[in-house]
Amino acid sequence: MLTKIDTVVVGAGAMGLATTWQLARRGREVTLIEQFAPGHHNGASHGATRNFNTGYAEPTYADLVWEARTLWQELETETGTKLLDLVGLVNHGVYAGFDDGHRALTSRGTAACFLSTREAIERWPGMRFEDRVLYVPDAGRVRANDALKALQEAALRYGADIRHTTPVIRIDVVDETLVRVATRDETLEARQIVVTAGAWTEKLLKPVMALPRLTVTQEQPAHFRPLDAATPWPSFNHYPRPDDPADDFWYSAVYGMFTPGEGVKAGWHGVGPITDPDVRSFQADPVQMAALQRYVREWLPGLDADDLQAISCTYTTTATEDFILDRFGPVVIGAGFSGHGFKFTPAIGRVLADLVDGRPAPELFKMA
Repeated sequence: MLTKIDTVVVGAGAMGLATTWQLARRGREVTLIEQFAPGHHNGASHGATRNFNTGYAEPTYADLVWEARTLWQELETETGTKLLDLVGLVNHGVYAGFDDGHRALTSRGTAACFLSTREAIERWPGMRFEDRVLYVPDAGRVRANDALKALQEAALRYGADIRHTTPVIRIDVVDETLVRVATRDETLEARQIVVTAGAWTEKLLKPVMALPRLTVTQEQPAHFRPLDAATPWPSFNHYPRPDDPADDFWYSAVYGMFTPGEGVKAGWHGVGPITDPDVRSFQADPVQMAALQRYVREWLPGLDADDLQAISCTYTTTATEDFILDRFGPVVIGAGFSGHGFKFTPAIGRVLADLVDGRPAPELFKMA
């Protein structure tokens, strides 16, 4: 069966849903297709919370994160769903970019200040701090699972067609204005396609075009139980001390945030094994997990390092960790978001919708 539509979006994670919402609210005829059922745990968008860190010094990202905040608030209003918990965020440790981040925040009129380690411990007694502590009160966390539901609800209200459990078998670019997408039951013929397929991006598009290298890894953060339920927790990033033997066990900087009902999430950043998203193990590497538990014992004394629930997710990253937001003929690509993309979700949806409408993305996100 052949179905003709204006725009098809492939991949109903955060970015695909945000793009569909943006296109549908512009009056576009859009169909979103997803290989898995709603609420699946096979990709990168699942989970209750993500950090909402606004401390970007690079101008393109700084603009995008503040646009995202406005759009998150619009989505909250549209759906009556609380999505942002602005509980504050702290960055600490040894990191050369703190001053630039502080200047970028304050230049926009955003509250940001440096705290002493003593001041920080008095505010958040469940944590230990070192060196410089950059505190951003107007940051915190995004309710990720709730955001997915809200984006879908909003897109459907504007008339989007959303189809789950519909794997894509093949994408064929016919010419500059026509693409065919084959599923098990039908072929969709569209004027353009948006591919936001996360770890499956290369599998879908490699037969169609040359892509920059996208590395897919299996990551393993964990939720740890707080010893005292009354202890306050900010979202946080902690950077290791270069060349300090005491930090030799670290795999990377550590990120984390409180997840209501689950504990405090903490994890290494982008250091898991390379994986195929269709055959991943979903099992935590015991050596990496032991190192994460050691970190919790040393730096998060308000948590029980032995009472944890491991999480498995994929990261899909470019060599620079910059996003890919670009268009080639009828194909719009959104990829490489893992590790720091979720906070930007509604703004990325806007950029991808602009690409569909013929407007360019920021230069930083173009494929080489």
